[in-house]
Amino acid sequence: MTGMPVFIKIERYKEVLEIMEVLRAKISQAKKTLAKINELKDKEDQELAAWSNAVNDVEKRVEGIDSGLFEPEQM
Repeated sequence: MTGMPVFIKIERYKEVLEIMEVLRAKISQAKKTLAKINELKDKEDQELAAWSNAVNDVEKRVEGIDSGLFEPEQM
């Protein structure tokens, strides 16, 4: 069955060509949308990493202040 020619009427051929062009355009649009989503996701990941680093930095500073206030100084 594979490799067998497909026969369609000439009237339908133009319709099939138009449908194929629409499909190609939709696929192209989907690829562009996915690329944009990936770009936004990468930016989001960078922002989340920056926020995480900032929270960790604040946490370390608070721990330093806490230990300085509540632990006796050693001479």
